[in-house]
Amino acid sequence: MTILIFIIILWYTGLFFQTFFLHRYAAHQTFTMSKVTERVCFVLTWVFQGSNYLSAYGYGVMHRMHHAYADTDKDPHSPKYDSNVFSMMWRTKNIYQDINKKRIAVADKFTKNVPQWKSFDKFASSRVSRLTWGTAYTIFFIVFATAWWQWLLLPVAFLMAPIHGVIINWFAHIYGYRNFKVSDTSKNLLPIDILMMGEGYHNNHHSHSGRANFGVRWFEIDFTYLIMVVLDKLKIIKIKKTAV
Repeated sequence: MTILIFIIILWYTGLFFQTFFLHRYAAHQTFTMSKVTERVCFVLTWVFQGSNYLSAYGYGVMHRMHHAYADTDKDPHSPKYDSNVFSMMWRTKNIYQDINKKRIAVADKFTKNVPQWKSFDKFASSRVSRLTWGTAYTIFFIVFATAWWQWLLLPVAFLMAPIHGVIINWFAHIYGYRNFKVSDTSKNLLPIDILMMGEGYHNNHHSHSGRANFGVRWFEIDFTYLIMVVLDKLKIIKIKKTAV
């Protein structure tokens, strides 16, 4: 049970900072926060994503490009232009690294106001950091794993963020239902998105990318947005009126 609880905690905490900080803040800026709070979010993203740490700058810029070029040959990740999920994710990784290390030219519209903490990103994305987290996960499994099958979950801990990406960027462009007619293949994966904390309402998001709440129909509960409302009430963040 300890290993299962550990994986569940990693899944939802890492996912929360991906959708809350990297996606809705860095990429779409649906809310504002103080510089101190922003720095805290950088650190917490590293803590909870661990060996999977994603830069707010790299993620934010790449995600804006995804919206601009969805399902075209310029899309950083599209099932339409990759033969399988592994080739798509490998291409996505390379584009992300090129953006993050500024090896390719990117239009200003994609980089405008995207938060970046260069020194921290360099540390959190380093091999030392990733290997340290990977070693910590392995030690945790050595201490707490009680059955052989639990070791099958160790790669999940190592690759949590890419797995989150596969679910949305691959499967949410193939399976699900649509509330809105859009020019791409985005779909809503689940009517009640417990698995991805609102990220699964992908068709809704592609149709209304500026909304903080990804749910549209009465049963589409966006759990991340509910947390954001609480944080807004506590004055930790401020949801923009244009994003409601």
